[in-house]
Parts: sequence; structure tokens; C-alpha cells
Amino acid sequence: MNILAFQSSGDQTSVSIMLDDEINSFNYKHNRKDRPNWNMFLENIGLNNAFALEDVDLFAFSNCQNSYTATRSIASYLKGVAVACKKPLIVIEDDNSVFLESSDVAKLAKDKFDKNNQDVARFDPNFANPIYKTDTTYKKINE
Repeated sequence: MNILAFQSSGDQTSVSIMLDDEINSFNYKHNRKDRPNWNMFLENIGLNNAFALEDVDLFAFSNCQNSYTATRSIASYLKGVAVACKKPLIVIEDDNSVFLESSDVAKLAKDKFDKNNQDVARFDPNFANPIYKTDTTYKKINE
């Protein structure tokens, strides 16, 4: 099974490709408001050399609570790719109790997919949405 996984905490982004049991990862530190170039990440893990997007069986991303904007950016990108490739997309919950790298996300996605009997329909990219669990303390207008 080939899995492409992304993770970002806002100022650091990590991408991994799991080709069968071998994992290749690339990590990049950046300014919090900078959005990484996804092509640069993919080239650094072997896109068009070791694998093509069509070779990926499963896409995954971490729903990181440290940076909702980074997570939404990754989710939007991967939703488009997964839909175009007609492949499943899995969201891995990140409660910040342990620091997850993209390689961890790939392994957790494989386990989750296997536990669900590799049922592609359960991981429709259209329903792979990031969720921000922290209750905001913003005051509503006119209250």
C-alpha cells in the first residue's frame, strides 16, 4: 500500500510517502504565515522519480490543533488531489499530546484504513474536513 501523508504545526510542515513498508519524509521549517510550495515537498520525497500521484492508494493529513489555517490549506490541497485521483483521504486526529510527524500520520492512516477493512467509501475526500476543537472566546456582535 502506498500512502502520501502531510502534517503541519503552522511553522513546520512534513510530508511522507510510504511505498509498501518504506517511508521517505521531508520536513521544512518556515514562517507561520508562509504557505509551503506543495510541489517542492513532493519533489523532495520522490514524486515523478520514485512514485507518481496515480501510484498513491491513500492520502492522509493530520488535523493539527496548533494551526487551523495550515491544516485547512493541507486539507484543501489533498481533497483536490484525492478527488482527481479517485482515492480515499483519511484525517488523523492530533490532540497535541504527542508530536506527530508525517511518517506517524502515514502509519496511523494505514492502521485506520486496515481496521475499516480498506473500505474506500468510508474515507470519501468530500467528508475529510479539519475540525478546530478549541472553543473560541470571541464575543459575538450585538450580545
